[in-house]
Amino acid sequence: MKNIRYQTLAIDEPAEHLMVVRFNRPEVRNAISTQVGRDMLDLFTRLIADASPYRCVILTGTGEKAFCAGGDLKERNGMTDAEWLAQHHLFERMTLAVIDCPIPVIAAVNGAAFGGGCELALCCDFAYASASARFALTEVTIGIMPGGGGTQTLPRAVGMRRAKEIILSGKPFSAEQALDWGLVNKVCPPEKLMDETLAIARTIGDNAPLSVRQAKRSIHFGLQMDLRTGMFFEIDAYNRLVPTEDRREGVRSFNEKRKPAFRGR
Repeated sequence: MKNIRYQTLAIDEPAEHLMVVRFNRPEVRNAISTQVGRDMLDLFTRLIADASPYRCVILTGTGEKAFCAGGDLKERNGMTDAEWLAQHHLFERMTLAVIDCPIPVIAAVNGAAFGGGCELALCCDFAYASASARFALTEVTIGIMPGGGGTQTLPRAVGMRRAKEIILSGKPFSAEQALDWGLVNKVCPPEKLMDETLAIARTIGDNAPLSVRQAKRSIHFGLQMDLRTGMFFEIDAYNRLVPTEDRREGVRSFNEKRKPAFRGR
């Protein structure tokens, strides 16, 4: 991905196997325009097709004020119904591409995460947040409703009753509330957010990449099944790791009392 450039995203690779993706429209609080949708869809479609160079992705925003302020309402002003629906279809595909990414995606919420920005954070596998971050699903205040997965991902994170309160009121809430309710995993001082997120990303990246991908897949799909079916799905995912070189290297390194050198095969 090093040679790929996007109009609305800044891509960085701060360490081997690690990618940082930044929404790069700070002048509009990193709002989601049509071009953001195109860029995000292209990037994550590429990762779905071949994520082998990477073991973890961090999604964050440029600047200190906003992770992502949601849909770009200035761009949407005056759209016909057909144009609005066509744009939203693009956003739907973008959202599913983030969810379908085979490697872990961590949100580093550095500021406001409103509307579609909050939904994109929820599409990630988990999230760390700056203490100054604010969250909201404000769609009902402007005559629409969450359409980037919010009515599905938020209840799975915080429970149905809390999700209804958040979505139906449209009221903002703090990073500490997001932590208490289960929307984010950790709240960090603003100046330490990326260091903390990079640290957990590196920890994940040091683990066996095929194991991490299979575990993520098992959790994701297993939660959509009854318990017994989910356990069978888990065993199938587990069995695919038995013949891998990484499985043999993991056991060998343990017995030789050294750090394993995983190769993803």
